Amino acid sequence: MSIVIERVDAATPALAAFLVAHHAELEPTAPAESRHALDIERLLAPGVRLFVGSVEGAPVATGALAAVEDGHEELKSMRIDPALRGRGLGRSMLAHLLADAQTRGIRRLSLETGSAEFFVPARSLYASAGFRESGPFGRYRADPHSTFMTLTLPASVPETPHAG
Repeated sequence: MSIVIERVDAATPALAAFLVAHHAELEPTAPAESRHALDIERLLAPGVRLFVGSVEGAPVATGALAAVEDGHEELKSMRIDPALRGRGLGRSMLAHLLADAQTRGIRRLSLETGSAEFFVPARSLYASAGFRESGPFGRYRADPHSTFMTLTLPASVPETPHAG
């Protein structure tokens, strides 16, 4: 399955519906005050880089990077279409987000995800990419419904032209 991942700066009806479904899927996992997924308006706000993965023109994955402080960003709104989970799309989106952050000189990525059983696959994906459990960051506070993870990115090495 071939996914095309692009940065977006405007909502389409299909993207808006995909994100509404994301919020609906998360609703039973924790009380409202413990759910931190951003709505479409906040994902399109300054300081946030929203990416959409599409298959045959339809959104099947989202991921975003939001500024926390200089050199530190938060991974937000990772979602894969439930019918397509387990096919590597999450790994592709995560790799794209990590590469985007690293090429821009971001040194640390952090995330908040749920602590419920529902989030085991997400936590496993993040751990496989090198994220480790950590304490709250930014404006977050300790919450039994949250798991916080962080990753230090290697410095981006500029390419050197080859002598010919």
